Amino acid sequence: ENVLMDSTTATAELGWTIYPSLGWEEVSGYDENMNTIRTYQVCNVFNSSQNNWVRTKYIRRRGAQRIHVEMKFSVRDCSSIPNIPGSCKETFNLYYFESDSDTATKVFPAWMENPWIKVDTIAADESFSQVDLGGRVMKINREVRSFGPVSRNGFYLAFQDYGACMSLIAVRVFFRKCPRVVRNGAVFPETLSGAESTSLVAARGTCIPNGEEVDVPIKLYCNGDGEWLVPIGRCMCKAGHEAVENGTICRACSSGFFKPSQGDQQCLQCPMNSRTTNEGATNCVCRNGYYRTDSDPAQMPCTTVPSAPQRVISSVNETSLRLEWSPPRESGGREDVVYNIICKSCGSGRGACTRCGDNVQFVPRQLGLTEPRVHISDLLASSFLINSFIIFKMLCIICHC
Repeated sequence: ENVLMDSTTATAELGWTIYPSLGWEEVSGYDENMNTIRTYQVCNVFNSSQNNWVRTKYIRRRGAQRIHVEMKFSVRDCSSIPNIPGSCKETFNLYYFESDSDTATKVFPAWMENPWIKVDTIAADESFSQVDLGGRVMKINREVRSFGPVSRNGFYLAFQDYGACMSLIAVRVFFRKCPRVVRNGAVFPETLSGAESTSLVAARGTCIPNGEEVDVPIKLYCNGDGEWLVPIGRCMCKAGHEAVENGTICRACSSGFFKPSQGDQQCLQCPMNSRTTNEGATNCVCRNGYYRTDSDPAQMPCTTVPSAPQRVISSVNETSLRLEWSPPRESGGREDVVYNIICKSCGSGRGACTRCGDNVQFVPRQLGLTEPRVHISDLLASSFLINSFIIFKMLCIICHC
């Protein structure tokens, strides 16, 4: 709530305008906590045809479209007052009048409905009638009314008595707005409630620093009570950043941590054999001597070159060759070691070796072997020189024909 006027804060006379002069009277009184306040009271119940007005000073609306008025008052029970005419009332009327400046006088606006706009007739939930040695025992009522839309720079309030014995103890005028808030990863600015009590005012959110909008434009709606409702869309922290402090901050991943993509997930610690080069990293780079394949996910440890296959055994039979071997002693941290067979014909001279012809057959296949064995056939019918060595994930067999 944002207060535009509060009569209880006055340190001197309120100085509201009274019509006629023998109607309302400003007096010092007490609130429910026995604090001294300035109040207005009227009790012309023994005279019929009452029409007593009291008008506040000019109140600036400060951009508000709907105004709320809280009134605290006490009303004497007509039945407890002896010898009064039947015109005694236990209600009063609330009015307002809009103006772009403080132009009111003792005769303007006229003391009547139209130009004044009636908000409501205010009735007491409880009236007082008991009397003790200390005087009257008052029961304080609290009522809140609202009106709008208002569009001028400000307004006046007026209270009309038409035959009650009452005291207007306190008047507080305020408007409602939704406060600045961070929600769903976005900042929503302070937003005034709408002109009607059922209004929903849309507010566009802005992603917090290092946040990114997801799917649809992010919005919240401010209702007439100054409450945020109906969230639409959201922002998420971008890659290299994680949400902290209940999603109000997107913090860069610290050194040694990374986050590969946008989302709600937290930063991950760099996998084994990798590191970051700066804060806010989206991936960790492998340390010297360690590698990743193109298909390895960012959270997988970096691996190194496997050692050579062990105990290679060859069986030669004219134009065929059977090879068997044991897996490497060290896999380099990988579980997907496969073997490729390279066949080269080197001849008897000093010339460079050449790739074997397409007629050479490999069973089960030449590349991507998962089992440590292969059968090679349709080789040239001559002597073989077999040599074996390892290149990352590859078993190479050089055949000298």
